[in-house]
Amino acid sequence: MAHPLIPDILALASPVAEPLGLEVVGAVFHTNQNPPVLRIDIRNLEQDTGLEDCERMSHALEVALDEANLIPDAYVLEVSSPGISRSLTTDREFISFKGFAVIVSTSAPYEGRTTWNGQLIKRDDDAIHLSQKGRAIAIPRDLVSKVQLDEKRG
Repeated sequence: MAHPLIPDILALASPVAEPLGLEVVGAVFHTNQNPPVLRIDIRNLEQDTGLEDCERMSHALEVALDEANLIPDAYVLEVSSPGISRSLTTDREFISFKGFAVIVSTSAPYEGRTTWNGQLIKRDDDAIHLSQKGRAIAIPRDLVSKVQLDEKRG
C-alpha cells in the first residue's frame, strides 16, 4: 500500500519536473528504513534518462520539498530512472556507488572466474576492489570488461 503522502509528493514533484523536460513516473516512500527513503522515478521526455537528469531533478525537488515541509522528519531523497544504465564507467559513478552490490565481469578468467559479485569498495588505477562477506578482493582493471550494479542484491 502506498504511503499516504505519495499523492501530495507527486502533486509537488510533477510541476518541478516539467520545466526540466522530465516526467515523474512514480514515487515510493520507504519508511521502514532509518532514515526513511523517498524514491522518485523520472524519465526524460526527449532522450534516454541519464544521471544528470536525476541530479537536476534531485536539486530542484529538494528545494520544493523543503519549502512545502511535507515531510517534517529527516529522510533521504533518491531520484532514479528505470531507464538508467546500470553499468559503472566514470570515476564519479564508482565514487557514488561505493558500498553498493556490483557484478564485475572479466574478459579472461581471474583466479578461475569471469564473474565476481560483491560490495564495491573502490576503483583505482590497478584494480576494482570488492568486499565479499568482509574479504577484500582486487580484480585487475586490465581484465575487467564490465562493472554493473547488482539489482537483485540492491
